[in-house]
Amino acid sequence: MPSPLPLVTWTDFDAVLFDLDGVVTPTAEVHMRAWSEMFNGFLADPDAPGGGDRSPYTDQDYFDHVDGKPRYDGVRDFLASRGIELPEGSADDAPDALTVKGLGNRKNDAFNAVLERDGVKAYAGSVLLLDHLRDLGLPLAVVSSSQNAPAVLEAAGLSERFRTVVSGAVAEELGLPGKPAPDTFVHAAHELGAAVDRSVVLEDAVSGVRAGAAGGFALVIGVDRGAGEQVLTDAGADLVVSDLAALVEDGGQDR
Repeated sequence: MPSPLPLVTWTDFDAVLFDLDGVVTPTAEVHMRAWSEMFNGFLADPDAPGGGDRSPYTDQDYFDHVDGKPRYDGVRDFLASRGIELPEGSADDAPDALTVKGLGNRKNDAFNAVLERDGVKAYAGSVLLLDHLRDLGLPLAVVSSSQNAPAVLEAAGLSERFRTVVSGAVAEELGLPGKPAPDTFVHAAHELGAAVDRSVVLEDAVSGVRAGAAGGFALVIGVDRGAGEQVLTDAGADLVVSDLAALVEDGGQDR
């Protein structure tokens, strides 16, 4: 009986671009808790302005409106889905300000508190893939909508694994639109000296998968951490796995 073939022949590509939260580290769970605490606190406040649907925020709201997007875009899109209208505010609004950016800053404070208290450890299967790609000499990047990406990598002990990190802060500085626009991934590929059509994107968020598909990347791999295999496929993933160990020849589910 012939040996099974690996899911991906990595030597066919020139660069690999990873989303961070939910792909490399389980910080998506921290983000989900922080978003839930922030939005449900706001929605339950009888004095909060803006009108609209004030029913509780759910995990499905996270996947539908927030996951993978720049923080303020997530606030804006969720509020729009409920018909809630708040002033935009400014990036230096206090966390208790009832503005789009005030709510975003409140969520960011909650995330940082959990990260500082609990730390973060990368998924074992993701480290296995990172080791494999390092052995192959492929250049790697992190492309994250989070402004906290460098701090998360540092906490996980993975900063040295990636040649470039395109965080939310970098995107803002360069004026790059966030996911689902492909611009941050395209910028990362160029930073690694690789053509888009020779680069791989790994993403767990629908918005990130859409970004990879829109950018014309060689391969878009969906990582199903809760969004659902069919949802990620419909968004444009060429392949969906539940653990990155499956993408190492001897690490898991080869086909």
